Amino acid sequence: MGIVRGTSLAALAAAGLALTTAACSSGGTTTSPSSTTRTAGQAPKGSTIKIAFVYSGTGVAAPESQDGPIGFLSRVDLENAQGGVDGHTIVPLVYDDQSSTTGVVNAVKLAISQGAIGIVSDTAFMFAAAKWPEQAGVPVTGGSYDGFEWGTQPYTNMFASDQGNGLNPTVPYTLTSGKFFKAHGATVIGSYGYGISPSSTYGANSAAKASLAVGLKSGVLDTTVPFGSANFATEALAAKTAGVNGVYAALDNNSNFALETAFKQSGVQLKAVQFETGYEPDIVGSPAWQEVQGAYFGTQFRPTSIPNAGTIEMVKALQRYQHRKPADFPTFAIYEGWLGADLMLKGIGLAGPNPTSATIITDLRKVTTYNGNGLLPINVNFTTNFGKGNPIACGWNMKAEPKGFVADSKTPLCLPNIPGSTSKTAPS
Repeated sequence: MGIVRGTSLAALAAAGLALTTAACSSGGTTTSPSSTTRTAGQAPKGSTIKIAFVYSGTGVAAPESQDGPIGFLSRVDLENAQGGVDGHTIVPLVYDDQSSTTGVVNAVKLAISQGAIGIVSDTAFMFAAAKWPEQAGVPVTGGSYDGFEWGTQPYTNMFASDQGNGLNPTVPYTLTSGKFFKAHGATVIGSYGYGISPSSTYGANSAAKASLAVGLKSGVLDTTVPFGSANFATEALAAKTAGVNGVYAALDNNSNFALETAFKQSGVQLKAVQFETGYEPDIVGSPAWQEVQGAYFGTQFRPTSIPNAGTIEMVKALQRYQHRKPADFPTFAIYEGWLGADLMLKGIGLAGPNPTSATIITDLRKVTTYNGNGLLPINVNFTTNFGKGNPIACGWNMKAEPKGFVADSKTPLCLPNIPGSTSKTAPS
């Protein structure tokens, strides 16, 4: 299956066209999203159903998001190969927001105008466009790593298909990072997040709070990192002065690697490094691989090296429909794209033979045990988690070793939230 790229969002938006369109490989052709437009959010019996995917294929967020369509399209292809949803063929629409708030607004508006019954998000900028699908009554599934809207009123149309905590200012922090650093002998923690990204800021604050909760010291908490930054000389000096020997970074790959390189060059002696992203096949053997040896990369998704029914199904679909090599395990963005599509398809199926955007929202809010066929280590209860988050956080830490990534355990590390903490509470 191919994806058409190369035209600027601004030009396409001005022309009233979709950024990128793709048809399932089982059909073998590219379908324009402007064809057969229906009343928004309705799918008569036997009709095709359009679902949109918004991601950052270009711009500063591309290193983290550009693989997303691989997962999204593979999951749609698999569904269509199995007969579609209640006889409906699913038509995927793919939009590149070019890593900007303006771009994501244009992409979301285009998706709605082109008749998408739902939108799957794999972009760090969805917070800037969330009000449009909410006002249009269009469901949104996908990665909740961009901001608080996933769990904040009035956005009950949004469903995190990862372990998203339904972030809002009352959601508690988790103990996960604190336990990790204590187990690895780190005592003074430096935590880093992007200022523009609420979830990145949340992650850095959570690591600092968790460190304090287990008796460690928060040496540096920097939640003002410019998005995509690769210059950390100042941060390295501050970390050395503070005696930092453990690092948590909720940044993208370019920033993560630049951060660790700057620290090593400045003589910062690190006992443990934990990155939220970067567990990806193209890092192995790359120029950055030597720099990150010994670092741990978190994943909230079940690694394919610890297979179950869900990972086997996904790997087979990725190989069949997107020609992924067996050694190319799914990236963070591929998992997000796959699971976002999976949850949206589940909603369409639950909504019956004549689904609408409204019935998808209603029926997804009744789901009590979603785990993406075992790709998630917990069951998400959409009837209770909105604005409250999940009671525990689970994941694996993958260590960078010379021949590749190695899981620190076959079972996920699952820890409860920090009692009495909320993201209104600044670490101190």
